[in-house]
Amino acid sequence: MAGRAPVTATPAADEGAPLRRLLPLACQHVLAMAATPVSTAFLVATSLRLTAGQTASLLSAVLVLSGAGSVLQSLGVWSFGARLPFVMLPGGAATALFLQIAHDHGPAVASGSVLLAAALLLAVTPLYGRVVRLFPPLVMGVTVLLVGVSMVRVTTQLLVGANGSAPPHALAAAGLTVALTLLAHLLLRGAWRRSAVLVGMVGGTVLVVAAGLGRFAPAAGAGVALPHLLPYGTPEFDLPAALPLLLFSLTSLAEATGQTVLNTEKPGSDEQPDLGRDVPRLARADALVSLLGGVLGTPPMVTSSENVGLTRLTGVRSRSVTATAGLLLVAAGLLSPLSRLVAGLPTAVVAGSALVVYAMITAMGVELLGRALGRTEPDGGSVDALVVGLALTAGLLPVVAPALYAGLPGWARTVLGSGVVAGTLTAVLLHALTSLRSSALPGRDGRGEISCTSLAVFCRGCVNRRDPEAD
Repeated sequence: MAGRAPVTATPAADEGAPLRRLLPLACQHVLAMAATPVSTAFLVATSLRLTAGQTASLLSAVLVLSGAGSVLQSLGVWSFGARLPFVMLPGGAATALFLQIAHDHGPAVASGSVLLAAALLLAVTPLYGRVVRLFPPLVMGVTVLLVGVSMVRVTTQLLVGANGSAPPHALAAAGLTVALTLLAHLLLRGAWRRSAVLVGMVGGTVLVVAAGLGRFAPAAGAGVALPHLLPYGTPEFDLPAALPLLLFSLTSLAEATGQTVLNTEKPGSDEQPDLGRDVPRLARADALVSLLGGVLGTPPMVTSSENVGLTRLTGVRSRSVTATAGLLLVAAGLLSPLSRLVAGLPTAVVAGSALVVYAMITAMGVELLGRALGRTEPDGGSVDALVVGLALTAGLLPVVAPALYAGLPGWARTVLGSGVVAGTLTAVLLHALTSLRSSALPGRDGRGEISCTSLAVFCRGCVNRRDPEAD
């Protein structure tokens, strides 16, 4: 009997979903991820005092880029796109840093910083293995925690009136929105629970308007909405001001490693991720879409693990599903009535939703640090705790004392005056120094550095601890 050619198993990501299930599965992904671009667009618009028309254009840009990025990551073009069932969204930490730069230096500088960060990410992808070692979970925890704390402070300025204090009606509206978001998170399940911020925003608007605490004023217009090019004018490039986003673009490589492992592994399967191939492809797609975002006025776009829980819940891990979800998002972004309807949310409601988002980011930083500090030193010491303490101190100093570095030169004020930059740089330097004496610690390679594999396992553990019902 003639020998048969060996049968090669089709990777799970390349398995096509049945046509009768493709659209419903794609709609589930859209529902799970829609809250992030919507809330991001209104947070940015409210922080930058954009008009209702500008807000609608920004929302259109964010939705279109989220959809296009999801298609690119799912299908891939040349060396851009991981060819895995990923979706792309505006990053929470990246949005916070974008707003911080816009608050301190203006939106044109913030857009220029997005372009610089995307260009840096493109440049360092060939050095992926070396760069990712600079940002172990301990450093990422410090960065995420400082982003959350800094943006809680910035968000409160949305509530402050001309006299420097928040009007009672604004505090009531924001508090009501936070309460509704919390109730949605506690009572809802599945994709609706993942959309608790969006539910709180919509419900908060209805109650605030009904109680006379705010006004809902949608933008006028109909038909197809196209994003505006350079909405803040010509981007301005300021390297010291861009440092927060430049550092973020480097740390995103570490996050991408864990996400690639999560989206590649499948129970009962022998599939193994090719990190050296897939992570640079993922990062290049992030950088390419972020370059477009810098031109359209959006924060950096990043590949998200928002959909990982859904793929595990449904058992369908097909990139054709996420590509279809991306096309649906593009269509939603081009529908002007949708964008203009949600462009009139009250400022205090957006502020309340933003406080919830940044509270979650702060909690993520605490969790990352808790896991990083859970390791035991061979000599019983706690060097990591000292590194975290000093890094957080460096990052919190400009938050609690904004005028602390007023007497320093401009470039020094820009670097040290950003809590995220100061804290992250301190964490990177101190961790590198302490690693020289601890090469024998578990999870480290022979040079005392966090390996890509151990980082991926760490990130997998973070996700596996989540409440399954939240997915």
